[in-house]
Amino acid sequence: MTDVERVFARLTWTQLLGNLVGAVLTWFYFRFVDFTAPQFQARISHGEIAFFIVCFGALIVSATIWGSHWSRPLGRSDPTSGPDAMLVRRRAIMLPYVFGALAFAGWIGAGVIWGVLYPIVWGFFTPERSLRSVFGIIGVAGTVTAALIFFAVEHQWRRVLPAFFPGGDLSAVSGVLRLRVRIRLLVIFVMLSVIPLSVLGVLAYTRAAALPGVDPVAAPRIVENMLALIVFIVAVGTLAAVGLSLYVSASVAGPLGRLQASMRDVEQGDLDTRCPVVTNDEIGAVAEGFNRMVGGLREREFLKETFGKYVSREIRDEILAGRVSLEGQAQEVTILFADLRDFTPWVEATTPREVVRDLNAYFAEMDQAIRTHRGLVLQFIGDEIEAAFGAPVAYPAHAEMAVRAALEMRRRLQAWNAERARAGKVPLRHGIGIHTGSVLAGNIGSAERHSYALVGDPVNLASRIQSLNKELGSDILVSGETRRRLDGQFEFVRLPAVKVKGKSVEVEVYRLV
Repeated sequence: MTDVERVFARLTWTQLLGNLVGAVLTWFYFRFVDFTAPQFQARISHGEIAFFIVCFGALIVSATIWGSHWSRPLGRSDPTSGPDAMLVRRRAIMLPYVFGALAFAGWIGAGVIWGVLYPIVWGFFTPERSLRSVFGIIGVAGTVTAALIFFAVEHQWRRVLPAFFPGGDLSAVSGVLRLRVRIRLLVIFVMLSVIPLSVLGVLAYTRAAALPGVDPVAAPRIVENMLALIVFIVAVGTLAAVGLSLYVSASVAGPLGRLQASMRDVEQGDLDTRCPVVTNDEIGAVAEGFNRMVGGLREREFLKETFGKYVSREIRDEILAGRVSLEGQAQEVTILFADLRDFTPWVEATTPREVVRDLNAYFAEMDQAIRTHRGLVLQFIGDEIEAAFGAPVAYPAHAEMAVRAALEMRRRLQAWNAERARAGKVPLRHGIGIHTGSVLAGNIGSAERHSYALVGDPVNLASRIQSLNKELGSDILVSGETRRRLDGQFEFVRLPAVKVKGKSVEVEVYRLV
């Protein structure tokens, strides 16, 4: 049996028990409060018993047949899909209202049957007596019973209502009642004030009407009986008021408590939490808004983490915080280019799938080395890496950071090649070129797509220096501009000045030991 079926079974018992309590309340009302109603003072005949059984059975059967037909769509195995999904969702919201209305309709029928039809059939009908009977059956017992059934059904139905709304979008369903919190509290106020006062008023009236024609000896007993009943009604009313108030306050405080717990989860960093939406009132709207907010935070965190795959966490946080301008500005940076050696012969001798896998593994190692030293990988071009240090976040020691990143790239490549050798694969080599200069850094691209790039001669020169590794047999070359910013922290070997393409003067280069 599914959760929905189990809850339906409990709701059926709730309906029956609630009406049984209402029947007891009705009996008590006419037996002790409105004691002049003659149908409860005379001896009950067999015909009256048969009349009661037939009418009571007709009410129960009619309510059961109509309720089963109305709620049949809610028993579907998949209530969230299909052509009548909106009908199912609408009835899922309306179920507590329908249960309460069905109970109240039954009590209206009972008021007509036992307040009007029953006195007419047995010959003691008077307008005054029928009005009092209808008031007791419908106004007192029916109202209280229907309200109790509504709140009890709503409380139990909330356990399975999220199954019909996995997205928590109760407010998107149109054509349903919305019991606002203010109306809910007003209904409880009316039940706890107007009805007890009305019962006490009827009690006082019936006792006062009985005093003129009673034996003077029995009058004190009627007054004492009236005082005892007043104390009893006040005590029972107080207990009912406290219990119903606690019950209704829990229907408001419960969703608010779950919302508060979900807020604590978000505060602790759990963005996968969801607040169940179990009402379509103001509290439900707040829960829906909270879930949308958490969804936005989750999406933002996803974008943030995705962005962090392209830049270091420090740079990402600076950009997202708005402390870095991406519109273009002149900055002094250190540019690093890294390029694999003998890439074309290796590609020709290796399957495409293996090339992509190995190339991704190589890029992952080099990218980690660059990130560790606060560098930004600008782009992967074939087998080449372009990285910048000192942009978009300016660091005074950007030259040192670039050189240290190059050394770590060398160490990581050696360790990675050792693993490749154990796997029977050929080792790979790369060349790294580093140069420092002033560039224009900012977003470059079209209106639809941007990329962060560095523009200026130092970028081209860094690429040319990287290419010199092939001619000079080295793996890391540093320009004179970069070396002059290092304060002798690293060991270099000066190489003869060379002339590179696009430069009219020779370039001073150093090999990093």
